[in-house]
Amino acid sequence: MPFTMPRGDLFPQIGPFETGYLPLSSGHVMYWEQVGNPRGRPVLFLHGGPGAGAGAVHRRFFDPDFWRVAIFDQRGAGRSRPLGSLAQNTTPDLVADIEVLRRHLGIDRWLLFGGSWGSTLALAYAQAHPERVAGCVLRGVFLGRAAEVDWFMHGLRAIFPDAHGQFSRFLPEAERADLLGSYLRRLTDPDPSVHLPAARAWSVYEGSCSTLLPSPDTVASFAQDRTALGLARIEAYYFAHGLFLPPEGLLGGMDRIGHIPAEIVQGRYDMVCPPCTAFDLAAAWPAARMTIVPDAGHSALEPGIRRALVAAVERFRHGR
Repeated sequence: MPFTMPRGDLFPQIGPFETGYLPLSSGHVMYWEQVGNPRGRPVLFLHGGPGAGAGAVHRRFFDPDFWRVAIFDQRGAGRSRPLGSLAQNTTPDLVADIEVLRRHLGIDRWLLFGGSWGSTLALAYAQAHPERVAGCVLRGVFLGRAAEVDWFMHGLRAIFPDAHGQFSRFLPEAERADLLGSYLRRLTDPDPSVHLPAARAWSVYEGSCSTLLPSPDTVASFAQDRTALGLARIEAYYFAHGLFLPPEGLLGGMDRIGHIPAEIVQGRYDMVCPPCTAFDLAAAWPAARMTIVPDAGHSALEPGIRRALVAAVERFRHGR
């Protein structure tokens, strides 16, 4: 999320000590950076969306004296190129990209830190490569199940009828019976006059539902064209294809990672990824500890969420 307002309970702003671009398959090029201590304990930051990209504020969840933080923009997102590309853009591709980055950086094992879609990707990667994962810090858990996608597309209307009304009314009445399909057609139209307004409508809807209290800054950050295009196009594409997850879903692979220590941070009033999903994950994860933040929604930058995330990372620093 590209939101950079100073936050007193995060670590100070910091720039990367190394940046680069990695060529991937199908013409994709990954932007990556490292922040903190070059000899520190490795941690990988996984941004949300899919398609949202990472920002400078995400460096601030980690003590730069202790952690060696790797951050990258996933295919089609943020500073990776080309923006919004759907070519060979699937969850298995993203998992493979993480391995490309790990090998490039010479890292053996790392802590995974991800929220929302970042939690989904962290789980998919951990289940594919459990030997590479020292632990997980997950926030606003999303498992990619059909009911969770349906909640985002339709169920949120029960809590945010105004935001959902704007989201649906963006489409002509004849297209509203299939919100996802209609948006996806517009978002993949090559004409910017068609795909950019649709991207802004989708992204503003998500931003409007992401915080417990109204946050104009959050909505404005979601409305920026570059953020909106990557987020909306890739998210709609992934939603339409079941997030490219295995038929048994992520809970079906928990036997491979149930021994890996994890911290789950969940806002009680998270309406984008409701708490029942985090409870389902915690019930299937013997080594996980869950923290419910009583006065927060979905955003990682809400006060209670960001404090809980920093505390969770610090517990890993001190051996939990």
